[in-house]
Amino acid sequence: MSNINPAVVEAFGKEWKKFDHAGLENPDLETIFQSYFSIFPWDELPPDAEGFDLGCGTGRWAHFVAQKVEHLHCIDPSAAALDVARRNLQAHMNCSFHCASVEAIPLADSSADFGYSLGVLHHIPDPQQGLRECLRKLKPGAPLLVYFYYAFDNRPAWFRMAWRVSDILRRFISALPFAVRSPLCELVAALVYWPLARIAKWLEGGGFDVELFPLSSYRNRSFYSMRTDALDRFGTRLERRFTRQQINYMMKSAGFERIVFSESPCWCALGYRRPESPELFSPFECT
Repeated sequence: MSNINPAVVEAFGKEWKKFDHAGLENPDLETIFQSYFSIFPWDELPPDAEGFDLGCGTGRWAHFVAQKVEHLHCIDPSAAALDVARRNLQAHMNCSFHCASVEAIPLADSSADFGYSLGVLHHIPDPQQGLRECLRKLKPGAPLLVYFYYAFDNRPAWFRMAWRVSDILRRFISALPFAVRSPLCELVAALVYWPLARIAKWLEGGGFDVELFPLSSYRNRSFYSMRTDALDRFGTRLERRFTRQQINYMMKSAGFERIVFSESPCWCALGYRRPESPELFSPFECT
């Protein structure tokens, strides 16, 4: 069975054509990039480091990574997304582009010095198998950075309940044709994301702790980012969420060691391929 959902691939292709990060001038991108890569071991990479970006989308993170490494393989199952990435990364001559899914990464086994996959593996049918495929391409001891949607395991019960309500809306919107779900997600950004983000910013300015305030992470972000993420969040049919414990288990089971987590965004994890061949555990069922 292919570890890919065609409807999700098609949806992201359309999303990245709409929100293409043209020119990569979005002021939020570098801040978000630094947040994702805060635990990445840049100083451990060899001078001629070669690695992969699995699920590169528009190339928004590859733009920063390519400046730090010898060669970067940008991989995405959506041809439409890759077209956008090629345009955005045309100044980076050290990038190559591959239209491929996670089970068909077109790199030699044990060849990559590093890899990363941010916000991707929770959109495929078998995330743990996806981790194994990533590990297969890494050299022993090489790092992989991943970002998974979190299951609000560090949030109170009322927060998780609010998410369950929003997930009902996601399931409805994501099943609609793109011509309908796209403007609906624009409404969500305008009527939910933007007001709550601005309230959080106002409260923070008044000295209040807004850590648990819904969508407070957007309080200093542009409306472009809110629109992009609203479509990403409510316009995608397949979404899995994981606790920190589940991600740790999946990575260890796939063959990673020395796993560390960053607290923001939740959950961003870094692991290193074990020198020995990993024992394949039975699939881990997540709810």
